[in-house]
Amino acid sequence: MTYKHILLGVSIALNIVLAWNLIWGEQGFVAYKSLEQEFMVLNDRIDSLSKKNIALSREIKLLQTDDKYIEQMIRKRLNFVKDNEIWYIFSGEPGLRDGGDLNEAKN
Repeated sequence: MTYKHILLGVSIALNIVLAWNLIWGEQGFVAYKSLEQEFMVLNDRIDSLSKKNIALSREIKLLQTDDKYIEQMIRKRLNFVKDNEIWYIFSGEPGLRDGGDLNEAKN
């Protein structure tokens, strides 16, 4: 075996190792694709959270400045009614929609 054959063998082995690392190595193509997908998922999450943050900021601003909005939220979330109003609660049970008694709907 000559010097050229040894150098050729070492070069081929080195190229195989480098190609392996380029594709499957810690910073190779496969790892890059995985990180790229994770980046896209995180970007989508950031966009979603940014939209939620904007909506919450608007709600905070409304709660600080708009009395009608405050009243609407109190009525909606705490089920408050005005003095001249009657609060009706409808259940998903068919007996209650037909005018049946609450005890009849449970039986």
